[in-house]
Amino acid sequence: MATIISSFCRYSPRLSSQILPKRIPIFNSGIQSKAYRNIFRLFSSPSSSMASELKESPANNPGLCVDQDEATKEYFMQQTMFRIKDPKVSLDFYSRVLGMKLLKRLDFPEMKFSLYFMGYENTAAAPAILSDRTVWTFSQKATIELTHNWGTESDPEFKGYHNGNSDPRGFGHIGITVDDVYKACQRFEQLGVEFVKKPDDGKMKGLAFIKDPDGYWIEIFDLNRVGRYAADVS
Repeated sequence: MATIISSFCRYSPRLSSQILPKRIPIFNSGIQSKAYRNIFRLFSSPSSSMASELKESPANNPGLCVDQDEATKEYFMQQTMFRIKDPKVSLDFYSRVLGMKLLKRLDFPEMKFSLYFMGYENTAAAPAILSDRTVWTFSQKATIELTHNWGTESDPEFKGYHNGNSDPRGFGHIGITVDDVYKACQRFEQLGVEFVKKPDDGKMKGLAFIKDPDGYWIEIFDLNRVGRYAADVS
């Protein structure tokens, strides 16, 4: 134990001054035990920034590459695509219920489908020239691309799309940050939104899951509560 603590102090002199009493030999069994407990608390505390850094370190995450390839420097997450049955219903949900705006619509008559790009960007800042607006739309982060294959909205034999949350499971959900999860869910309930999980259901309190018109799951959370909940698992 003395060797372990001595090594720790040698590489972390600032922390060692806080953990070990000054001018007392660390080979003393009582001091040694106390020092060990202090070090254990330091690294096991959920609120410790060092613990957080260590958990995300490459050593704890096999396969994680920390040396970013220069070729990927300009990459960013731009869109998630959902296939939808009826654009009228989906546009109402994403704009009226979730408050998103239609950033851009693209139609492909020959292939008979349309794309609706939804997001929280300020559309007043979008360029007036159509081609420039397309480029502007594709420069925004974390948008939703709603894909409508023409005719599904009126096809009596169309059975809908797989949402990924029944077997075989795959895709799970997207997430929306709100100001207050309970206040938001009260509003959703008043609007007739379908819930998968309300904030106080189950063991994970303070977050909810709702469904969009096609059954895709959407996680609803606020930053205050998700921070407190994640403290024990961070």
